[in-house]
Amino acid sequence: MRKSLLLSSILILAGCSSTYYGAMEKMGYAKRDILVTRVEKAQTAQEEAKVQFTDALQSFLAVTKVDGGELKLKYDELSSQLKQCESRATEVNDRIGAIDEVANALFEEWGNELAQYSNVSLRSQSQQQLAATRVRYGELMTAMRRAAARMEPILVSFRDQVLFLKHNLNAQALRSLDTTSRALQGDIANLVRDMEKSIKEAEAFIREMKPAK
Repeated sequence: MRKSLLLSSILILAGCSSTYYGAMEKMGYAKRDILVTRVEKAQTAQEEAKVQFTDALQSFLAVTKVDGGELKLKYDELSSQLKQCESRATEVNDRIGAIDEVANALFEEWGNELAQYSNVSLRSQSQQQLAATRVRYGELMTAMRRAAARMEPILVSFRDQVLFLKHNLNAQALRSLDTTSRALQGDIANLVRDMEKSIKEAEAFIREMKPAK
């Protein structure tokens, strides 16, 4: 109970990064641990977004196959799918931002602490490790941001089509959606590919950041 209350207090302090990290370190959670946890959460968010966007595409394709009388129900379903996609996209972007925040704090601390070494050889090894970790982190963020960037154009297209369907619940609207669906299939295939690459990058980064057992 006491630990739970302390964690709640820490979350309130999260708006002030230095205070938050200091409180977490007192509980035994170093910035490195927080970074790994946030990458894991972003990885999960990307998995969920990948599934959600794929499901939304299936709903979108289903709309193009229904009779006019079923359009209102399908519109409601597609509108709901759009909202869920928007929510997943927001979560992915928020997770990426949280990763970047703690990574910058970690790298700054690591760099500043290099001066504390009295052993030149150990300082050099730590400096090389820092540089290598920065490179791997850069690769991870490139993959994550590329995948995240794929979502917004798809959301723009989804919003347009859902709005058009709302205004035109008829056969003409279906023909328009059928044309758009082919482009969306390609866009979502690219999104899934980039998401899977990003998820693999996250897995590799997590393995490297976790201490060997």
